[in-house]
Amino acid sequence: MASERVHAALPDPPSQSEEENKEEEKAFGNIFAEIEFVDLPLGTTLRSIYDDQPNAHKRFMEKLDARIRNHDREIEKMCNFHHQGFVDAITELLKVRADAEKLMGQVTDTNRRLQEAGREVTAQTEEVIRCRIQQMNMATTVEKLQLCIPVLEMYSKLKEQLESKRYYAALKTMEQLEKFFIPRVSQYRFCQIMAENLPRLREEIKEISMSDLKDFLESIRKHSDKVGETAMRQAQQHRTFNSAVAKQASMGHYTKPLYSLNGRTQTHNGLMMDEDTGDEDEADEEILTAQDLVDFSPVYRCLHIYTVLGDRETFENYYRKQRKKQARLVLQPQANMHETVEGYRRYFNQIVGFFVVEDHILHATQGLVTRAFTDELWNMALSKIIAVLRTHSSYCDDPDLVLELKNLIVIFADTLQGYGFPVNRLFDLLFEVRDQYNETLLKKWALVFREIFELDNYSPIPVDTEEEYKLVVSRFPFHDAEIEKQDFPKKLPMSQSVPQIYTQVKELIYASLKFSESLHRSSTEIDDMLRKSTNLLLTRTLSSCLQNLIKKPHIGLTELVQIIINTTHLEQACKYLEEFITNITNVSPETVHTTRLYGLSTFKDARHAAEGEIYTKLNQKIDEFIQLADYEWGMAESDGRASGYLMDLINFLRSTFQVFTHLPGKVAQTACMSACKHLSTSLMQMLLDTELKQISMGAIQQFNLDVIQCELFASSEPVPGFQGDTLQLAFIDLRQLLDLFMVWDWSTYLADYGQPTSKYLRVNPATALALLEKMKDTSKKNNIFSQFRKNDRDKQKLIETVVKQLRSLVNGMSS
Repeated sequence: MASERVHAALPDPPSQSEEENKEEEKAFGNIFAEIEFVDLPLGTTLRSIYDDQPNAHKRFMEKLDARIRNHDREIEKMCNFHHQGFVDAITELLKVRADAEKLMGQVTDTNRRLQEAGREVTAQTEEVIRCRIQQMNMATTVEKLQLCIPVLEMYSKLKEQLESKRYYAALKTMEQLEKFFIPRVSQYRFCQIMAENLPRLREEIKEISMSDLKDFLESIRKHSDKVGETAMRQAQQHRTFNSAVAKQASMGHYTKPLYSLNGRTQTHNGLMMDEDTGDEDEADEEILTAQDLVDFSPVYRCLHIYTVLGDRETFENYYRKQRKKQARLVLQPQANMHETVEGYRRYFNQIVGFFVVEDHILHATQGLVTRAFTDELWNMALSKIIAVLRTHSSYCDDPDLVLELKNLIVIFADTLQGYGFPVNRLFDLLFEVRDQYNETLLKKWALVFREIFELDNYSPIPVDTEEEYKLVVSRFPFHDAEIEKQDFPKKLPMSQSVPQIYTQVKELIYASLKFSESLHRSSTEIDDMLRKSTNLLLTRTLSSCLQNLIKKPHIGLTELVQIIINTTHLEQACKYLEEFITNITNVSPETVHTTRLYGLSTFKDARHAAEGEIYTKLNQKIDEFIQLADYEWGMAESDGRASGYLMDLINFLRSTFQVFTHLPGKVAQTACMSACKHLSTSLMQMLLDTELKQISMGAIQQFNLDVIQCELFASSEPVPGFQGDTLQLAFIDLRQLLDLFMVWDWSTYLADYGQPTSKYLRVNPATALALLEKMKDTSKKNNIFSQFRKNDRDKQKLIETVVKQLRSLVNGMSS
């Protein structure tokens, strides 16, 4: 606002009128007034001077100089007016100075004389005052000491309590000092020091009690194993007692000793004890509790101290936090825990010890831990335990170890259930462990079966005496009236592996039964478990072992025949396994939902595989003999007797089929027919081999002799049961083909071709053409110089004519 006003008041250039000069004078006057009297920043005012019209600054400076000269004249006038008064005042002051100095001397002299006169009185007065002060101080001191002595005594008592570690009493003493004693003498420094020390002493007590608590936590961490071991042993003793009572109540029924592993039950140091001496040891041993093994006084003391200090919540939070950390440490298993039962036992002991301590703290203190807190800990622990057991049990391949693990889990669950913790999920886990146990059993039994098969001699079991016969029959349910009538020594049809396998199947049932005990399951469920385990053993393990055995290259035809006989007897014994399981569980096989054994299909499949392998190995053996054939395809005439390789082959087949007498008729007949067909096919392929270029009539005659031997073998009924000439029909293709060439009956063949009554119905034109061309080439080679003979020329023409007609038939068939 001022800048606008100044700007408006700036003078115009010299060429302005008189009225404008007055306005300029007025504007400069306002500016000077602002500069001299207004307490504001001058920047705006001065800027308005410079920002206005040209030469405004010069005119302003001229006006400013004139105003300064005017003020100087006014100051000079004022000084001249007051000068005489100032001179008169100085003259008067010089006259008063002399009187003042004289007065000062008189006052000093009077003061000196007064001081000398009152010095003695002052000294006596001061002595009296000092004595009075001493009397007052002594009285006050006595009075104050009477107030301070109780405070000092209480403080001394506090120190003694601290030295003797009676911290709770010390806190009470501190409370009395603060409320009753120190306030009476709070004005003294030593009391202030005491008051200042009390909070520090409280903190020391808190730290000491907290240190004791930490020692306690460390101690129970170390003793959890012992506490858990004791608790689990007591639970085992209780379970053993109950099972003994239940056993006596159910005499006459099949029962196995609960928690019995290899004739031992659980003991103090390993949850295992000898059954004969366990009761005496348990009776003599004193029953210990968590209080007997762990000193809980640090917890109680620390809880009381923090309660008195009003910091109970901090203590509770700290205790719970530390116990949660310890729970996580306890739940962390060792990496090799799955290798031994001791690893699992230590793991369970520590967990049980932890929760037994927590249960005691829950019931012995009021609110240090709550049921919600322990339930939270248990749920967290249970999830971790189940995950750990799932992982580590999957590494275990020893069924005995898995069984001991199952027993430990049962005792572990029963122990914690006795303390009020829910353990249903642990029993659910046992079903998963049962599957793992079954898998380990199957792996173990697979090795057992393989060993049995490897050690078997695959020959009938010889029995020389009645005792040996009864021993075999006691191990395997064999009944045969004809064999029983025979005199000793005699042979049983199956090999020694059959009773061994049957015994091992029963052993697996016993092993499965051990796992089913103490799982709180009904007889029907146990029966179902046993049957499923047995089915898995038969359909997976034993079936796989049999299939692998059959496929082994060293297993010959004799062994395969014995395997078929063995599987037949094992199949017949399946019904006795059904009865065996029924006797164990007392569950009737007619019960609804009862699982049936699948052994019949297992042994049938194995028998079929063995039969197929017999057919394959027979054909392979025939091929080996065929490879020994060494025909002289260009021979002029035959030797008059069959080839040696073929006679050896027929002798081999005769001896082999004699072994087949114990096989079911259809198996032996099928094997014999398969062998004859394969032999016929192999001989046919030998004639038609593309690498064979020439065949003489003499070679055909020799080949015919070999085929005649094959036909004689087929007609000799190597395996009984064939009707008529059924077996000879395996060689009918060869016979008709050889007859066609031996008789040279081409006109009949060509005339009757395609007729159902044709003599050479089984001869294919392509086959005849291929063989005839081999003979045609031979005729050309051998008759180069005999082509001028009329008979040879006619025969050659006939061959060429027949070849043309055969080709015509082949082309007609292909079109």
